Amino acid sequence: MFAIRKGTAHDVYAVFQLIMELAIYENAPYKVTNTPAKMLADGFGYRPIFEFYVAEYEGVIVGMALYHIQYSVWIGKYIYLENIIVTEAHRGKKIGKALFEVVMRETIAQDAAFATWQVLNWNEQAINFYKKFDTELMGEWLTCKLSKEQMITYFQKNW
Repeated sequence: MFAIRKGTAHDVYAVFQLIMELAIYENAPYKVTNTPAKMLADGFGYRPIFEFYVAEYEGVIVGMALYHIQYSVWIGKYIYLENIIVTEAHRGKKIGKALFEVVMRETIAQDAAFATWQVLNWNEQAINFYKKFDTELMGEWLTCKLSKEQMITYFQKNW
């Protein structure tokens, strides 16, 4: 049996290990520049910018769901689900479903308009999971990203 609870600062190191496991699964551990120290500052510092839930099995953290509040000028507040991660050894035990459901409950409790997230187009297992909830897959939106280094380069060239 497993239990879901709100994450605390004491959980950050275990959560970071889950993040690294996901990065390895996605063949991209070299892309992780975050650290437990950054997570502690960002999640539990002066102005926390994310929250998370953890799943524990026999006292060990085996899953997590990390989210933060976003804002749409058209709609208002909504929840962005950054990640749900469950260790490979504990997949198939409905832990991911429980974590997803607790974020849905949090969305409702915060009176947020909706929850949104991204899924890699090759991750058919995750896509099929989300379809079970009647999820709207929004192909018309493109994800855009500028790194801090790209921004610095831009300003160096244009100022």
